[in-house]
Amino acid sequence: MAEVASAGPVPVPTPSEPVPLDTIPISPDGGAENGNGATNGANQADGEIVTVFHDPENFNVKHPLQHKWTLWFTKPGSGKGDNWNELLKEVISFDSVEDFWGIYNNITPTSQLALKSDYHLFKTNVRPEWEDPQNKHGGRWSYSFKERKSIDIDSIWLQVLLAAIGETLEDEGDNEVMGVVVNVRRAFFRIGLWTRTVGKSGPGGQRTNEEGKAVLMKIGARFKEVLGVPDEEQVDFMGHTDSAHSGSTRAKAKITI
Repeated sequence: MAEVASAGPVPVPTPSEPVPLDTIPISPDGGAENGNGATNGANQADGEIVTVFHDPENFNVKHPLQHKWTLWFTKPGSGKGDNWNELLKEVISFDSVEDFWGIYNNITPTSQLALKSDYHLFKTNVRPEWEDPQNKHGGRWSYSFKERKSIDIDSIWLQVLLAAIGETLEDEGDNEVMGVVVNVRRAFFRIGLWTRTVGKSGPGGQRTNEEGKAVLMKIGARFKEVLGVPDEEQVDFMGHTDSAHSGSTRAKAKITI
């Protein structure tokens, strides 16, 4: 199998229009055919790898991601009696850089979503809910951008997405980042990063409480940097259990950075 990128910062292509992705293999072994039955990419016969970053129309290999991710959407509710499960919709899953860009370039930008809408990007098989078994012992770093008209929420959210799928928010083996969320509200945009634990102990009990908190703080610092939040402002962390008991996602933060 050809050696291709599997983690790290995700590069940004500049194709003139969305590229067809469904017939392109993860590796060039076996080839891929275009609509006329011809091999896609003039250089595939001699084994040369052509990625979307070399040729946005005739690439022959995808860049696999370390994890498979699923995009979810919460549509605006109609009233207090709305059922969360009915508002939350699974959109699509992907596991390569090229598939990510194919999806991102064809969904509504965050800045154009209706009020009370949310995008959620979570590792596949993890629902963006406090009650999910993989989330219930965790929490969330979050920051609210209150000057809606003065920020480029689309650019900020994109950088968060790239950091998540590029695995740059945590170190290898941390196994903390579950997903990221953006909330569109009348007075603010809020972006959150969900973690598996609240920093007390790592998966399988392999970390002490001090080590777990250090990992959590490191992730929070990286998240703050990706958001571009000034040093004098705070990014807050709250455990899901505390949020649920308070009845609000705006409960007093347990940790700030």
